[in-house]
Amino acid sequence: MFDLLIAPFAEFGFLRRALVGCLAVSAAAPVLGLFLMLRRMSLTADVLAHGILPGVAGGFLLAGLSVPALAAGGLLAGWAVAVGAGALSRATGGGREDAALAALYLVALALGVAMVSWRGGAVELTQLLFGSALGVDDAALLLMAGSTTLTLGALAFAWRPLVLECFDPGFAAAVGARGAWWHLGFMALVVLNLLAAFQALGTLMAVGLMMLPAIAARHWARGVGGMAYAACGIAAASSVAGLLLSFHADVPTGPAVVLCAGLAWAVSVLTGPADSLAAGLLRRPHLAG
Repeated sequence: MFDLLIAPFAEFGFLRRALVGCLAVSAAAPVLGLFLMLRRMSLTADVLAHGILPGVAGGFLLAGLSVPALAAGGLLAGWAVAVGAGALSRATGGGREDAALAALYLVALALGVAMVSWRGGAVELTQLLFGSALGVDDAALLLMAGSTTLTLGALAFAWRPLVLECFDPGFAAAVGARGAWWHLGFMALVVLNLLAAFQALGTLMAVGLMMLPAIAARHWARGVGGMAYAACGIAAASSVAGLLLSFHADVPTGPAVVLCAGLAWAVSVLTGPADSLAAGLLRRPHLAG
């Protein structure tokens, strides 16, 4: 058991850095995913994860695999997609924002892959798309820890307005909660956390650690606070299991972590105490009687 569970982290510094980074992301990103789920915007995170790729590719073309360059380019691209979709939907006669997001992310994904392929090789493209534990250096750790610290501070300040916007947007508007500003700030935090996660998980897989634990958490609690704790716990456990799977099975880090989070979601759907298949079967005889 020691060789299976402890030895990889004890012997290899790059795995310890990846573990610390993934645990840092797990402390904040799933909470944002929870609010996206409650707002019925679960696919928006996937759109934004694709949307940051051209910026990341631009940073790669200018400075290689430099974390500051990749982060700056990804932030600009992600915020442009998040804000641009809303602006386009209003400027074109009130079209659906989800349609504008779909168009932007498809163009962004194709452009990013083309840019990386132009100057980089298959190794760089795979690392940017699917992540690599080797890519988590000290600069990446600072980005992950910094984004988590900023996100937790912002959520402590904005928790009640965000919950109110999720469950009663009409009342929030009536009491002057400034929902548009809270929404923009929230989307900025989503982009920041996706960008932080991509160092270990890649741009295509980072959204998995944000959304899958949040979706699984709804089967373990009914209150927003309980779901937030459950989502962070599931994300942390998936990070540890995914890194071990990546090391022992020699698979990319991002897919390994997301597969473990997907397994946690499947277990939650089947056996969780709230709205799971098992809970539904246990309730039926009582209701029938």
